[in-house]
Amino acid sequence: MSKSDTRRLDKAIQQTNRKLDAVRNREMWPLDGRERRAVLAALASGSYRITRGNSPARAEQKLDTAWQSAETRLIAEVVALQSERQRVVNEAAARAAKKSSSWW
Repeated sequence: MSKSDTRRLDKAIQQTNRKLDAVRNREMWPLDGRERRAVLAALASGSYRITRGNSPARAEQKLDTAWQSAETRLIAEVVALQSERQRVVNEAAARAAKKSSSWW
């Protein structure tokens, strides 16, 4: 098996792990459009409620939910990429085993 078979998947896994770390640090750049809108809406409604002198508890809960959903999505992406990489490695190993045993 050559290294180039998994290089693309390794790079995607590394990039997704970087995005996951950024989401855990509450950075906005790895979010998709839907998640970004949810975070910004929760921030806006929370700041509005604070300005009015009300409790921002519901807005804080929505904000936490938006961040958790982004984190869950990225974790699922990492797991899917890792399982795809493992499948590619197993296929290559099976081909190599078949090729090495077939010359007899």
